[in-house]
Amino acid sequence: MGSNFEEEEGNHVARNWEVNKEQLADIKEEIERCIKGLQSNIAARSSCCIYKVPLKLKENNGKNWYSPRIVSIGPHHYDGRDLNGDYKYQCLGSFLSRTKAKGIGLEHYMQKLYPHETKARQCYSPQPHINHISTDGFLEMMVVDGSFILELFYNFHDLRLLEISDPLAHLKWRLPYFYVDLLLLENQIPFFVLQQLFDISYKMPDGPSLTLLALRFFNNVMRRPSEVIERYANSENPPPLHLLDLVRSSLIPNHPTPPLKDADTHIQFIPCISNLRRSGIRVRPGKADSFLEVKFKNGVVEMPSITVNVFKRSLLLNCVAFEECHESISIRENESSTQRAINNSKVVTVYATFLDCLVNTTEDVQYLRERNVIENVIDNDPADDDNVALFINNLCKGLNFDKSHFYLDKVFKDVDDYHRNVCNVHCASFRHKYLNSPWSCISVLAATVLLLLTIAQTYYAVIGYVHPKK
Repeated sequence: MGSNFEEEEGNHVARNWEVNKEQLADIKEEIERCIKGLQSNIAARSSCCIYKVPLKLKENNGKNWYSPRIVSIGPHHYDGRDLNGDYKYQCLGSFLSRTKAKGIGLEHYMQKLYPHETKARQCYSPQPHINHISTDGFLEMMVVDGSFILELFYNFHDLRLLEISDPLAHLKWRLPYFYVDLLLLENQIPFFVLQQLFDISYKMPDGPSLTLLALRFFNNVMRRPSEVIERYANSENPPPLHLLDLVRSSLIPNHPTPPLKDADTHIQFIPCISNLRRSGIRVRPGKADSFLEVKFKNGVVEMPSITVNVFKRSLLLNCVAFEECHESISIRENESSTQRAINNSKVVTVYATFLDCLVNTTEDVQYLRERNVIENVIDNDPADDDNVALFINNLCKGLNFDKSHFYLDKVFKDVDDYHRNVCNVHCASFRHKYLNSPWSCISVLAATVLLLLTIAQTYYAVIGYVHPKK
């Protein structure tokens, strides 16, 4: 009986084991499906580069700085119609006329982009209304918006060459709005879409690249030396994600100061410029290809002058928003690890943090403006230093920082060390107290001469007493 029981129990276990093996196979299959789904989601997230601006940034700075004022690009501000569609379709007509003689029309461009529809959609952060846009509607939007941007670049890359007879000359008065709207984070189009359209309609063996054409267009307002943007356009850089990424990347210093190895342990945010001046630290405008190049040597912070106008304010805000959203940037092809670390770092956010450290009050802005480091033309009111201080203090409010690629960490450390040096503080205090005016200098000089004469008189008196003349 015992043996029969053991045999039946063994058969029962065997049957259960067979069932468990079947269940295990189902579980494994389910796990594989989940892994594939996760990989797909991760791939979609890694390709995402055009985001909705976080609510906290809109609350800090005002949502109007992140929304298009005159022209909407892409699906984030797409509602099936475009209030500015008239001149968009006028630009589309001009765009199509370039390849009309070759028999290339609107259908050809849409067919060219059709295989890339999924890739283009994944560039945008998921929004319900984007999923509701049909394939035809999405492709039409890409072609219409892309052709509009390319026509602007082609016709307005150099305003000196613009003729009154140009069919798009009447749009010139709108250019200040275009410069701002085309660099809004929510108002982007994937750069590879622009490149596809450009290669068909504009690309010539001896003509400028799309990158150079775009940088020349924005240089009408940024006013950088032409050799700077041409050097960037002709260098081997990874393809930009969109126009905002292109302009941001072109501002990154070619040879930034390498981050210190122990960055996580030593970074100390510095006091405002009013406090730094007590230790003798001064600020002066420097000459560099980018306003992001900040240096510190011998008690002097050297930083290129920055103009605080509507365009620069919008650019900084949207670059900071992009870096905040795009913190986990996907690895780009043909990009070295060093350059990837530089491009992936929050360079504009770090620079904005440095400004925020320097500026605490209106007096700090006034000092920097008097030193020609800040040119305040915000809201067309050169005297509104309060507004500039508020803008700078809100740039990075509530954001987190990745200290592993804090490109100004050496500047922060050197400034902090200099400020904490007691000798520097005493020397600065002496200069401020006794050498801050011509009369003070004369008084100090007179007192010094009197002291030296007294010492000399005492010396000779002692010598005469010890060694009297015979």
